[in-house]
Amino acid sequence: MKVLVVGGGGREHALAWTLARAPSVQEVVVSPGNAGIGGLTGCLAVRADDVPGLVAAAREERADLVVVGPELPLTLGLADALRAAGIACFGPSRAAAALEGSKIFAKQFLARHRIPTAAFEAFDDFAAAERYIERQPAPPVVKVDGLASGKGVVVAATTGEAIDAARRALREARFGGAGARIVVEEQLQGEEVSVIALCDGERVIPLAVSQDHKRLHEGDAGPNTGGMGAYSPAPALPDEALPAISELVLEPTVRGMAGEGKPFAGALYAGLMLTAAGPRVLEFNVRFGDPETQALMMRADFDLAEALMAAATGELARLRPLRWRPEAAVCVVVAAAGYPGDAHTGDVIEGLQEIAEMDDVEVFHAGTRRDLQGRVVTSGGRVLGVTALGADVGAAAARAQDACARVRFPGAHWRRDIGARAIARERKEQA
Repeated sequence: MKVLVVGGGGREHALAWTLARAPSVQEVVVSPGNAGIGGLTGCLAVRADDVPGLVAAAREERADLVVVGPELPLTLGLADALRAAGIACFGPSRAAAALEGSKIFAKQFLARHRIPTAAFEAFDDFAAAERYIERQPAPPVVKVDGLASGKGVVVAATTGEAIDAARRALREARFGGAGARIVVEEQLQGEEVSVIALCDGERVIPLAVSQDHKRLHEGDAGPNTGGMGAYSPAPALPDEALPAISELVLEPTVRGMAGEGKPFAGALYAGLMLTAAGPRVLEFNVRFGDPETQALMMRADFDLAEALMAAATGELARLRPLRWRPEAAVCVVVAAAGYPGDAHTGDVIEGLQEIAEMDDVEVFHAGTRRDLQGRVVTSGGRVLGVTALGADVGAAAARAQDACARVRFPGAHWRRDIGARAIARERKEQA
Protein backbone atom coordinates (compact mmCIF):
# COMPACT_ATOMS: atom_id res chain seq x y z
CA MET A 1 0.00 0.00 0.00
CA LYS A 2 0.83 3.65 -0.34
CA VAL A 3 -0.47 5.55 2.69
CA LEU A 4 -1.07 9.29 3.07
CA VAL A 5 -1.08 10.54 6.67
CA VAL A 6 -2.78 13.89 7.27
CA GLY A 7 -1.35 16.14 9.97
CA GLY A 8 1.90 17.52 11.27
CA GLY A 9 2.24 16.71 14.97
CA GLY A 10 3.70 14.07 17.25
CA ARG A 11 0.76 11.75 16.73
CA GLU A 12 1.25 11.85 12.97
CA HIS A 13 5.00 11.29 13.31
CA ALA A 14 4.33 8.20 15.44
CA LEU A 15 1.72 6.89 12.99
CA ALA A 16 4.00 7.48 9.98
CA TRP A 17 6.93 5.81 11.78
CA THR A 18 4.79 2.74 12.53
CA LEU A 19 3.18 2.59 9.09
CA ALA A 20 6.58 2.82 7.38
CA ARG A 21 7.61 -0.37 9.21
CA ALA A 22 4.44 -2.28 8.27
CA PRO A 23 4.95 -5.25 5.91
CA SER A 24 1.94 -4.22 3.83
CA VAL A 25 3.26 -0.69 3.17
CA GLN A 26 5.48 0.32 0.28
CA GLU A 27 5.48 4.08 0.83
CA VAL A 28 4.22 6.67 3.34
CA VAL A 29 3.74 10.38 2.65
CA VAL A 30 2.58 12.98 5.16
CA SER A 31 0.85 16.31 4.68
CA PRO A 32 1.99 18.76 5.90
CA GLY A 33 4.40 16.95 8.24
CA ASN A 34 7.21 18.53 10.26
CA ALA A 35 11.00 18.47 10.53
CA GLY A 36 11.09 15.03 12.13
CA ILE A 37 8.64 13.48 9.71
CA GLY A 38 10.63 14.98 6.84
CA GLY A 39 13.63 12.97 8.00
CA LEU A 40 11.54 9.79 7.84
CA THR A 41 9.52 10.16 4.65
CA GLY A 42 8.20 12.63 2.09
CA CYS A 43 6.07 15.61 3.11
CA LEU A 44 3.51 17.49 1.02
CA ALA A 45 2.79 21.20 1.27
CA VAL A 46 -0.95 20.86 1.85
CA ARG A 47 -2.48 22.04 5.12
CA ALA A 48 -4.46 19.58 7.22
CA ASP A 49 -7.59 21.75 6.93
CA ASP A 50 -7.46 22.06 3.13
CA VAL A 51 -10.05 19.43 2.21
CA PRO A 52 -10.03 19.93 -1.60
CA GLY A 53 -6.22 20.13 -1.59
CA LEU A 54 -5.89 16.89 0.35
CA VAL A 55 -8.31 15.03 -1.92
CA ALA A 56 -6.33 16.24 -4.93
CA ALA A 57 -3.07 15.22 -3.26
CA ALA A 58 -4.41 11.75 -2.47
CA ARG A 59 -5.39 11.33 -6.11
CA GLU A 60 -2.06 12.62 -7.39
CA GLU A 61 -0.11 10.39 -5.01
CA ARG A 62 -2.38 7.44 -5.84
CA ALA A 63 -2.80 6.74 -2.15
CA ASP A 64 -4.46 3.44 -1.31
CA LEU A 65 -5.33 4.65 2.20
CA VAL A 66 -5.54 8.06 3.87
CA VAL A 67 -5.08 8.17 7.65
CA VAL A 68 -6.41 11.38 9.19
CA GLY A 69 -4.61 12.42 12.36
CA PRO A 70 -6.23 15.63 13.70
CA GLU A 71 -9.88 16.24 14.43
CA LEU A 72 -10.38 19.48 12.48
CA PRO A 73 -10.28 18.00 8.95
CA LEU A 74 -12.69 15.29 10.07
CA THR A 75 -15.20 17.88 11.31
CA LEU A 76 -14.73 19.66 7.95
CA GLY A 77 -15.76 16.53 6.06
CA LEU A 78 -12.42 15.24 4.75
CA ALA A 79 -13.38 11.58 5.17
CA ASP A 80 -16.63 12.15 3.26
CA ALA A 81 -14.79 13.88 0.42
CA LEU A 82 -12.18 11.12 0.15
CA ARG A 83 -14.76 8.35 0.13
CA ALA A 84 -16.75 10.20 -2.51
CA ALA A 85 -13.58 10.21 -4.60
CA GLY A 86 -13.22 6.45 -4.16
CA ILE A 87 -10.27 6.64 -1.75
CA ALA A 88 -10.23 4.56 1.45
CA CYS A 89 -10.02 6.76 4.54
CA PHE A 90 -9.39 5.91 8.16
CA GLY A 91 -11.50 8.50 9.96
CA PRO A 92 -15.19 9.14 10.62
CA SER A 93 -17.62 11.14 8.52
CA ARG A 94 -18.37 14.76 9.33
CA ALA A 95 -21.66 13.70 10.94
CA ALA A 96 -19.97 11.08 13.13
CA ALA A 97 -17.15 13.49 14.04
CA ALA A 98 -19.73 15.47 16.03
CA LEU A 99 -18.85 13.16 18.93
CA GLU A 100 -15.77 15.35 19.34
CA GLY A 101 -16.79 18.45 17.43
CA SER A 102 -19.66 19.17 19.82
CA LYS A 103 -19.42 18.43 23.54
CA ILE A 104 -23.16 19.01 23.83
CA PHE A 105 -23.93 16.47 21.11
CA ALA A 106 -21.66 13.95 22.82
CA LYS A 107 -23.19 14.42 26.25
CA GLN A 108 -26.74 14.24 24.92
CA PHE A 109 -25.81 11.13 22.91
CA LEU A 110 -24.45 9.48 26.06
CA ALA A 111 -27.66 10.32 27.91
CA ARG A 112 -29.86 8.99 25.08
CA HIS A 113 -28.03 5.68 25.02
CA ARG A 114 -27.61 5.35 28.78
CA ILE A 115 -23.84 5.21 28.61
CA PRO A 116 -22.45 6.25 32.02
CA THR A 117 -21.18 9.83 32.22
CA ALA A 118 -21.21 12.81 34.59
CA ALA A 119 -24.44 14.75 35.22
CA PHE A 120 -24.53 17.88 33.05
CA GLU A 121 -26.45 20.83 31.66
CA ALA A 122 -25.83 22.87 28.50
CA PHE A 123 -26.01 26.68 28.28
CA ASP A 124 -25.76 29.52 25.78
CA ASP A 125 -26.64 32.24 28.30
CA PHE A 126 -24.10 33.33 30.92
CA ALA A 127 -26.62 34.39 33.57
CA ALA A 128 -28.36 31.02 33.44
CA ALA A 129 -25.02 29.20 33.60
CA GLU A 130 -23.92 31.30 36.57
CA ARG A 131 -27.10 30.51 38.50
CA TYR A 132 -26.70 26.81 37.80
CA ILE A 133 -23.04 26.76 38.86
CA GLU A 134 -23.86 28.56 42.12
CA ARG A 135 -26.42 25.86 42.98
CA GLN A 136 -23.96 22.99 42.58
CA PRO A 137 -22.73 21.30 45.77
CA ALA A 138 -19.13 21.20 44.45
CA PRO A 139 -17.19 23.15 41.79
CA PRO A 140 -18.11 21.72 38.38
CA VAL A 141 -16.19 21.24 35.13
CA VAL A 142 -16.84 23.81 32.38
CA LYS A 143 -16.31 22.82 28.73
CA VAL A 144 -16.80 24.85 25.58
CA ASP A 145 -18.95 23.05 23.05
CA GLY A 146 -16.64 23.24 20.02
CA LEU A 147 -13.02 22.44 19.20
CA ALA A 148 -10.48 24.41 21.25
CA SER A 149 -7.19 22.50 20.77
CA GLY A 150 -7.47 20.87 24.18
CA LYS A 151 -7.73 24.22 25.97
CA GLY A 152 -11.50 24.58 26.31
CA VAL A 153 -11.90 22.60 29.53
CA VAL A 154 -11.65 24.07 33.03
CA VAL A 155 -11.65 21.63 35.95
CA ALA A 156 -12.58 24.24 38.52
CA ALA A 157 -11.13 24.27 42.04
CA THR A 158 -13.72 26.81 43.23
CA THR A 159 -17.19 27.94 42.26
CA GLY A 160 -15.74 31.33 41.30
CA GLU A 161 -13.27 29.69 38.92
CA ALA A 162 -16.11 27.83 37.20
CA ILE A 163 -18.12 31.05 36.85
CA ASP A 164 -15.08 32.81 35.40
CA ALA A 165 -14.67 30.00 32.84
CA ALA A 166 -18.31 30.34 31.81
CA ARG A 167 -17.93 34.12 31.56
CA ARG A 168 -14.83 33.88 29.34
CA ALA A 169 -16.67 31.59 26.94
CA LEU A 170 -20.19 33.01 26.85
CA ARG A 171 -19.78 36.71 27.64
CA GLU A 172 -16.21 37.51 26.54
CA ALA A 173 -16.20 35.12 23.53
CA ARG A 174 -12.62 34.04 24.23
CA PHE A 175 -13.15 30.88 22.17
CA GLY A 176 -15.17 32.46 19.36
CA GLY A 177 -17.91 30.28 17.97
CA ALA A 178 -16.50 27.20 19.76
CA GLY A 179 -17.52 28.77 23.07
CA ALA A 180 -20.94 30.08 22.07
CA ARG A 181 -22.37 27.17 24.05
CA ILE A 182 -20.91 25.37 27.05
CA VAL A 183 -21.39 22.22 29.08
CA VAL A 184 -21.33 22.44 32.87
CA GLU A 185 -20.89 19.00 34.37
CA GLU A 186 -20.30 17.25 37.66
CA GLN A 187 -16.63 16.95 38.57
CA LEU A 188 -15.91 13.25 38.89
CA GLN A 189 -13.31 11.84 41.26
CA GLY A 190 -11.00 8.97 40.37
CA GLU A 191 -8.25 8.09 37.95
CA GLU A 192 -8.48 8.92 34.25
CA VAL A 193 -7.50 6.51 31.47
CA SER A 194 -7.67 6.53 27.69
CA VAL A 195 -9.20 3.69 25.68
CA ILE A 196 -8.91 3.97 21.91
CA ALA A 197 -10.68 1.52 19.62
CA LEU A 198 -10.63 0.78 15.91
CA CYS A 199 -14.18 0.88 14.51
CA ASP A 200 -15.60 0.01 11.10
CA GLY A 201 -19.17 1.20 11.59
CA GLU A 202 -20.31 -2.05 13.20
CA ARG A 203 -17.42 -3.69 15.02
CA VAL A 204 -14.99 -2.51 17.68
CA ILE A 205 -11.42 -3.59 18.47
CA PRO A 206 -9.91 -1.83 21.51
CA LEU A 207 -6.22 -0.98 21.53
CA ALA A 208 -4.03 -1.30 24.62
CA VAL A 209 -4.96 0.99 27.50
CA SER A 210 -2.99 4.20 27.99
CA GLN A 211 -3.00 7.11 30.41
CA ASP A 212 -2.08 10.73 29.74
CA HIS A 213 -1.18 13.76 31.86
CA LYS A 214 -3.12 16.86 30.87
CA ARG A 215 -1.95 19.37 33.49
CA LEU A 216 1.12 21.50 32.82
CA HIS A 217 3.03 20.93 36.06
CA GLU A 218 4.14 18.05 38.26
CA GLY A 219 1.55 16.69 40.64
CA ASP A 220 -1.20 17.44 38.10
CA ALA A 221 -1.08 21.14 38.90
CA GLY A 222 -1.49 24.12 36.61
CA PRO A 223 -3.66 24.64 33.55
CA ASN A 224 -4.93 21.95 31.21
CA THR A 225 -2.90 21.35 28.07
CA GLY A 226 -3.17 19.19 24.98
CA GLY A 227 -1.16 16.60 26.94
CA MET A 228 2.24 16.63 28.66
CA GLY A 229 2.93 12.92 28.45
CA ALA A 230 1.43 9.45 28.37
CA TYR A 231 2.22 5.83 29.08
CA SER A 232 1.00 2.33 28.26
CA PRO A 233 0.01 -0.05 29.73
CA ALA A 234 -1.94 1.67 32.49
CA PRO A 235 -2.14 -0.45 35.66
CA ALA A 236 -5.25 1.49 36.75
CA LEU A 237 -7.17 -0.37 34.02
CA PRO A 238 -5.52 -3.68 33.07
CA ASP A 239 -5.96 -4.80 29.48
CA GLU A 240 -7.98 -7.76 30.80
CA ALA A 241 -10.71 -5.25 31.67
CA LEU A 242 -11.09 -4.10 28.06
CA PRO A 243 -13.93 -6.52 27.16
CA ALA A 244 -16.03 -5.05 29.97
CA ILE A 245 -15.23 -1.48 28.86
CA SER A 246 -16.10 -2.41 25.30
CA GLU A 247 -19.46 -3.81 26.39
CA LEU A 248 -20.23 -0.83 28.64
CA VAL A 249 -19.04 2.06 26.44
CA LEU A 250 -17.53 1.30 23.04
CA GLU A 251 -20.04 -1.13 21.55
CA PRO A 252 -23.12 0.88 22.65
CA THR A 253 -21.53 3.99 21.14
CA VAL A 254 -20.95 2.36 17.77
CA ARG A 255 -24.42 0.79 17.79
CA GLY A 256 -25.98 4.09 18.80
CA MET A 257 -24.21 6.08 16.10
CA ALA A 258 -25.24 3.55 13.45
CA GLY A 259 -28.82 3.64 14.74
CA GLU A 260 -28.85 7.44 14.45
CA GLY A 261 -27.67 7.27 10.85
CA LYS A 262 -24.08 8.32 11.62
CA PRO A 263 -22.06 5.08 11.42
CA PHE A 264 -18.67 5.52 13.07
CA ALA A 265 -15.58 4.22 11.24
CA GLY A 266 -12.17 5.28 12.50
CA ALA A 267 -10.51 5.69 15.90
CA LEU A 268 -12.93 6.16 18.77
CA TYR A 269 -11.18 7.59 21.82
CA ALA A 270 -13.00 7.29 25.13
CA GLY A 271 -11.57 9.31 27.99
CA LEU A 272 -12.77 7.45 31.07
CA MET A 273 -12.81 8.35 34.76
CA LEU A 274 -12.54 5.29 36.97
CA THR A 275 -14.84 6.31 39.83
CA ALA A 276 -15.89 4.39 42.93
CA ALA A 277 -19.22 3.78 41.16
CA GLY A 278 -17.56 2.44 38.00
CA PRO A 279 -16.18 3.89 34.74
CA ARG A 280 -17.70 7.13 33.45
CA VAL A 281 -17.13 8.72 30.03
CA LEU A 282 -15.45 12.12 30.36
CA GLU A 283 -15.17 12.81 26.64
CA PHE A 284 -15.00 11.30 23.19
CA ASN A 285 -12.39 12.05 20.57
CA VAL A 286 -12.79 10.82 17.01
CA ARG A 287 -9.11 10.18 16.29
CA PHE A 288 -5.98 8.81 17.90
CA GLY A 289 -4.98 10.61 21.07
CA ASP A 290 -1.91 12.81 21.32
CA PRO A 291 0.38 11.95 23.16
CA GLU A 292 -1.15 8.52 23.86
CA THR A 293 -0.44 7.43 20.28
CA GLN A 294 3.30 7.92 20.72
CA ALA A 295 3.34 5.43 23.60
CA LEU A 296 0.98 3.00 21.87
CA MET A 297 2.94 2.95 18.62
CA MET A 298 6.14 2.05 20.49
CA ARG A 299 4.34 -1.06 21.79
CA ALA A 300 2.46 -1.99 18.60
CA ASP A 301 3.60 -5.36 17.23
CA PHE A 302 1.18 -5.74 14.33
CA ASP A 303 0.72 -4.40 10.81
CA LEU A 304 -0.89 -1.02 11.51
CA ALA A 305 -1.76 -0.34 7.87
CA GLU A 306 -3.57 -3.66 7.58
CA ALA A 307 -5.59 -2.84 10.72
CA LEU A 308 -6.49 0.70 9.63
CA MET A 309 -7.45 -0.45 6.14
CA ALA A 310 -9.73 -3.10 7.65
CA ALA A 311 -11.47 -0.43 9.72
CA ALA A 312 -11.75 1.90 6.73
CA THR A 313 -13.33 -0.77 4.53
CA GLY A 314 -15.66 -2.50 7.01
CA GLU A 315 -13.48 -5.59 7.34
CA LEU A 316 -12.52 -5.66 11.02
CA ALA A 317 -14.17 -9.07 11.39
CA ARG A 318 -11.38 -10.53 9.24
CA LEU A 319 -8.51 -8.83 11.07
CA ARG A 320 -6.02 -10.97 12.95
CA PRO A 321 -5.74 -10.32 16.72
CA LEU A 322 -3.58 -7.32 17.52
CA ARG A 323 -0.30 -8.03 19.31
CA TRP A 324 1.49 -5.73 21.74
CA ARG A 325 5.05 -5.74 22.97
CA PRO A 326 5.20 -6.74 26.65
CA GLU A 327 7.36 -3.73 27.56
CA ALA A 328 5.93 -0.46 28.81
CA ALA A 329 6.25 2.78 26.85
CA VAL A 330 6.40 6.31 28.24
CA CYS A 331 6.13 9.53 26.22
CA VAL A 332 7.32 12.79 27.79
CA VAL A 333 6.37 16.00 25.98
CA VAL A 334 9.06 18.69 25.80
CA ALA A 335 7.29 22.04 25.50
CA ALA A 336 8.36 25.55 24.56
CA ALA A 337 8.44 28.59 26.82
CA GLY A 338 4.97 30.10 27.19
CA TYR A 339 3.02 26.91 26.50
CA PRO A 340 0.03 26.42 26.85
CA GLY A 341 -0.29 30.14 26.11
CA ASP A 342 1.59 31.91 23.33
CA ALA A 343 4.64 29.73 22.87
CA HIS A 344 8.03 31.07 21.82
CA THR A 345 9.10 29.67 18.44
CA GLY A 346 12.12 29.73 16.14
CA ASP A 347 14.65 28.39 18.68
CA VAL A 348 17.27 25.92 17.45
CA ILE A 349 16.88 22.47 19.02
CA GLU A 350 20.08 20.70 20.02
CA GLY A 351 20.72 17.22 21.37
CA LEU A 352 18.59 15.26 18.91
CA GLN A 353 21.56 13.32 17.53
CA GLU A 354 22.58 12.29 21.04
CA ILE A 355 19.12 10.85 21.65
CA ALA A 356 19.15 9.08 18.27
CA GLU A 357 22.07 6.99 19.53
CA MET A 358 20.12 5.75 22.56
CA ASP A 359 18.51 2.30 22.54
CA ASP A 360 14.71 1.96 22.77
CA VAL A 361 14.10 5.71 22.48
CA GLU A 362 12.31 7.57 19.69
CA VAL A 363 11.74 11.31 19.38
CA PHE A 364 8.42 12.11 17.72
CA HIS A 365 8.40 15.70 16.51
CA ALA A 366 5.32 17.81 17.17
CA GLY A 367 6.09 21.52 16.81
CA THR A 368 9.23 21.62 14.66
CA ARG A 369 10.37 22.86 11.27
CA ARG A 370 13.65 23.45 9.45
CA ASP A 371 14.98 26.98 9.09
CA LEU A 372 16.80 28.42 6.05
CA GLN A 373 20.05 26.91 7.32
CA GLY A 374 18.46 23.47 7.57
CA ARG A 375 18.48 23.46 11.37
CA VAL A 376 15.58 21.96 13.34
CA VAL A 377 13.80 24.77 15.21
CA THR A 378 10.69 25.05 17.38
CA SER A 379 7.41 25.95 15.68
CA GLY A 380 4.77 25.24 18.30
CA GLY A 381 3.99 24.80 21.97
CA ARG A 382 4.42 21.05 22.25
CA VAL A 383 7.76 20.54 20.52
CA LEU A 384 8.84 16.92 20.98
CA GLY A 385 7.42 13.66 22.32
CA VAL A 386 10.40 11.80 23.75
CA THR A 387 9.24 8.18 23.97
CA ALA A 388 11.01 5.20 25.48
CA LEU A 389 10.48 1.49 26.12
CA GLY A 390 11.34 -0.27 29.37
CA ALA A 391 10.66 -3.46 31.29
CA ASP A 392 7.99 -1.56 33.23
CA VAL A 393 6.65 2.00 33.42
CA GLY A 394 9.37 3.00 35.89
CA ALA A 395 12.17 1.82 33.63
CA ALA A 396 10.62 3.40 30.54
CA ALA A 397 10.07 6.69 32.37
CA ALA A 398 13.67 6.79 33.59
CA ARG A 399 14.95 6.23 30.06
CA ALA A 400 12.63 8.92 28.65
CA GLN A 401 13.73 11.42 31.30
CA ASP A 402 17.37 10.67 30.56
CA ALA A 403 16.69 11.44 26.90
CA CYS A 404 14.77 14.63 27.70
CA ALA A 405 17.74 15.93 29.65
CA ARG A 406 19.74 15.91 26.40
CA VAL A 407 17.27 18.25 24.62
CA ARG A 408 18.48 21.82 24.55
CA PHE A 409 16.66 24.95 23.46
CA PRO A 410 15.79 28.14 25.38
CA GLY A 411 12.81 27.67 27.69
CA ALA A 412 12.46 23.91 27.14
CA HIS A 413 10.38 22.37 29.90
CA TRP A 414 8.75 19.04 30.65
CA ARG A 415 7.15 17.16 33.51
CA ARG A 416 9.41 14.91 35.58
CA ASP A 417 6.56 12.78 36.94
CA ILE A 418 5.01 11.19 33.86
CA GLY A 419 3.79 7.74 34.90
CA ALA A 420 4.08 8.48 38.62
CA ARG A 421 0.87 6.68 39.62
CA ALA A 422 1.80 3.57 37.67
CA ILE A 423 5.32 3.63 39.10
CA ALA A 424 3.92 3.84 42.63
CA ARG A 425 1.76 0.80 41.92
CA GLU A 426 4.76 -1.09 40.51
CA ARG A 427 6.86 -0.33 43.58
CA LYS A 428 4.05 -1.41 45.89
CA GLU A 429 3.72 -4.71 44.04
CA GLN A 430 7.48 -5.26 44.14
CA ALA A 431 7.72 -4.53 47.87
